[in-house]
Amino acid sequence: MSTYSDRLKIITGNCHPKLAQDICDYLGTSLVSADIRRFEDGEIGVNIDETVRGADVYVVQPTSPPVNENIMELLVIVDALRRASARRITAVVPYYGYARQDRKAQPRDPITAKLVANLITTAGARRLLAVDLHAPQIQGFFDIPVDHLYAVPIMVDYFKEKNLENTIAVAPDVGAVKRVRAFAESLDIPLAIVDKRRPRANVAEVKNVIGDVKDKNVILLDDIIDTAGTITEAAKVLKDKGARDVYVCASHGLFSGPAIERLKAAPITELIITDSIPQKDHGLENLKVLSVAPLLGEAIDRIFRDLSVSVLFR
Repeated sequence: MSTYSDRLKIITGNCHPKLAQDICDYLGTSLVSADIRRFEDGEIGVNIDETVRGADVYVVQPTSPPVNENIMELLVIVDALRRASARRITAVVPYYGYARQDRKAQPRDPITAKLVANLITTAGARRLLAVDLHAPQIQGFFDIPVDHLYAVPIMVDYFKEKNLENTIAVAPDVGAVKRVRAFAESLDIPLAIVDKRRPRANVAEVKNVIGDVKDKNVILLDDIIDTAGTITEAAKVLKDKGARDVYVCASHGLFSGPAIERLKAAPITELIITDSIPQKDHGLENLKVLSVAPLLGEAIDRIFRDLSVSVLFR
């Protein structure tokens, strides 16, 4: 009879092996032995050193920068598993690259988030497990099941332990209101909104704050910090409006371009992100990284045992 360990298998690409190992530690299993390498011409080679025939295999690979490299590596691993007769392959993508290219904003724009969905499905994945997709409608781009997890409960637990007084949650723009409202309701605190305009990509102009933040501890919540323009400008405006301390939370810390310099200069008391993307030493003394490994591990266990995953959406 098959056991848990030989039917459920976790394999990782080169993007975030630490997260994959943390998931394995949570589940009490070990990573599949595999050699994932680059040839001299840059092509990707995959050798899986143990049988995966008939197994339920989970490929842990965020598609963070270098985005194209990590996407291609994911596709090659999935293809190798399919050809090795894995029973079911689940792409575990804590951060989904190209998620912000989810619609035609201009004539002749591509919808690259849909293209990536097609590639993952064609390669052989039969399920996607993701955390905080930038646009929830991306779930509909897939013709396979998608389990879309949220990092908000992790953030809620963190701030419950901090037990801040006189606190307000702030959405950095109108698009984030639904996410921030769920966060605010979980902590039983009020909600404010930053009125932001984006004249072009990676450029944000903060116009106003809708709500009273004077003398309050502010928790500014977003899904992605890329170049940090939105978050840092919002933090400055909130301080100008009389906020006491500004805490910034984000599911995914990309920290592209001038992000680190902007974050170091911004009036942010604490910056909280998850480990959905591997992080290096940025020299940010106020940075706190929370792990999504228990969340992903629990979801994987429930998927494997055909149990409900919706209980994780608390």
